[in-house]
Amino acid sequence: MRLNHITSEEISTPSCILNPEDVRGKIHHRDTGGMVDGPGIRYVVFMQGCPLRCLYCHNPGSQSEGGEEWTAKDLVKEIVKYKNFLSGGVTFSGGEPLLQHEFIYACAQLLKKHGISIAIDTAGIPQPELAGKAIDSAELLLLDIKAHSDELALALTGCDNSRGFATLEYCEKTGKDVWLRHVLLMGYTLEENALKTLAKRLKPYTCIKRVELLPFHKMGETKWAGMDYKLTDTPATTKAQQEWAAKIFARYGLVE
Repeated sequence: MRLNHITSEEISTPSCILNPEDVRGKIHHRDTGGMVDGPGIRYVVFMQGCPLRCLYCHNPGSQSEGGEEWTAKDLVKEIVKYKNFLSGGVTFSGGEPLLQHEFIYACAQLLKKHGISIAIDTAGIPQPELAGKAIDSAELLLLDIKAHSDELALALTGCDNSRGFATLEYCEKTGKDVWLRHVLLMGYTLEENALKTLAKRLKPYTCIKRVELLPFHKMGETKWAGMDYKLTDTPATTKAQQEWAAKIFARYGLVE
């Protein structure tokens, strides 16, 4: 496992701050009308920082430290301006949003007062014993499981599968609804045995309400300018390949 880029201890606000309005977080950017980050039209907050180095990352600028600092109070004040247009709620994405779990929990507390729920788009880092309060505060987890095996997950992201599956186990135990996401990448995850193995492993989880098999695309390639991008010659996933993968998952009774 390689998780030495950013740690939750470095970026999260210390828990000694009791007033949720004062908790601070680092944000990469925001989208006021997201349509693919959970149900309905959503306000999407892309948090700064991620310890993973996914080969297909479509937002590599969010990996490092930096970002714009916000207090929970100021962010919620901004979100509430769009309340009448948000049929879904707010999604915290990234980066890895749970690195800033105390900020997300503080925002969830404040948003609840306005009748606005949250979802968290995460790879399950850090673990539930650290980020459980933030997970519990969400209506839904969009959980990204990277690969069927530790070996393949390491090749794709620099981290094994243990953290993602530990978060999935926590959601199963607590009854938290999960939309599971999995990227289809030729030469890695877009392979019959890999898909069957993953589907078989996921089948017992009743918390999984939806599976999204996401096609690898080339739209984020330009964001890698000046960085070591390894997928230049890898083709985008076709619709036919995506449908083929979905049929494999359907054999195991997983919702697509």
